Amino acid sequence: MNWALVLTMYGLLIFGVFSIESAARHLSEGGEAFANKQKMWIMIGSAVYLVTSLLDYRWFRWLGLPMYVIGLALCAKIMNSDADVHQIELAGGLSFQPAQLAIASGVLMLAWLLQDLPRLGSLIPKVGWLLKEPIVKVGLVGIITGVPFLLVVKMGDMGSALVWIPVAAVALIVSGVPFRYLTFMSLGALAALPLMYFVVLPIASERGAARIDLFLDMLQNREVDISGDAWAPYHISIAVGHAGWRGTGWMANAESGSIHDRKLIPFNTAHNDFIFPVIAEEQGFRGSMLLITGFALLLVLCLFVATYARDPMGRMIVGGVVALFFAHIFENIGMCIKLMPITGIPLPLISYSGTFVVMCMFLLGLVQSVWVHRKPIKVEVVRTEKEHQPSGLMLPSSNR
Repeated sequence: MNWALVLTMYGLLIFGVFSIESAARHLSEGGEAFANKQKMWIMIGSAVYLVTSLLDYRWFRWLGLPMYVIGLALCAKIMNSDADVHQIELAGGLSFQPAQLAIASGVLMLAWLLQDLPRLGSLIPKVGWLLKEPIVKVGLVGIITGVPFLLVVKMGDMGSALVWIPVAAVALIVSGVPFRYLTFMSLGALAALPLMYFVVLPIASERGAARIDLFLDMLQNREVDISGDAWAPYHISIAVGHAGWRGTGWMANAESGSIHDRKLIPFNTAHNDFIFPVIAEEQGFRGSMLLITGFALLLVLCLFVATYARDPMGRMIVGGVVALFFAHIFENIGMCIKLMPITGIPLPLISYSGTFVVMCMFLLGLVQSVWVHRKPIKVEVVRTEKEHQPSGLMLPSSNR
């Protein structure tokens, strides 16, 4: 086991439990109730993490396709829902977002197909050479990531949709697509950006287009309505900036200058999407940097594991997990400091998000499995004494 990876993961989880208790204190159930629920999900995730770590990650390739199909089907089912949070309600008050299931299964699908594609090409002599061409890899990545991307955009969940972009980029890089292809696609994406922004985005997601327009207005210091649409981004940026080096303290009240205690941070989602402003206000700059350093250490350890992977599938799994975590971290923290538009996306291992923390621990379990099974399998051929001897001859006992 890579114990540095284990300790870093659980350090972030413990940090998240204390943060959730403070962030959710304005809700009817109270912050302690949500912290206890998070502990329950961490216990479930720990069992999932242990089993996933000890099993060979190559067996999980068979889960990729069924998980991917189920994730897309559930996304299509709730695509036209009017709810702000697109999730499936389960028995016992449990719920989960199918977009997260689709992303996790997409990483497995990409790792499996991009490794076995050249092998499949060698089995088809006449047209097998086509499967080894870089354009086939590009098309495969485009289909696997593009279909759920469009579904999630249609759902109105722009934050979860944007996560697919770095995952696709890492898949292309790790699979060995030539640099000229990557350059051409990057330039093509830049050229198509105005068309996507002015034509496609308003049709696909009006709310996503409005949030981007608000973000650009605030970025350029234009006049915005801080009592209306700009209320949340304005106050969460104030909460991050006013706390200074030390912060107001954990569970601080209004007398200590806490903006969260006055419910100016959206308190209904403060324990989920807006947990970073609560941490930044209470723990100050030092606490925020401690959190970001913990995330950086986690991602660097994962990249270290990728260098020891025994096959392309292992490298692809770890690369996809790093891309997914980085996208969530960058989007969640970036929207609180005016680097990104406001998006409904949780902070991995920190936010209260139910099944999402289990999904994160499952993905980190896959990374741990790549480390545990990093050594290549050695097949030893045992030859009998007769196989060493010429036919019909017996060697002297001293030469046996």
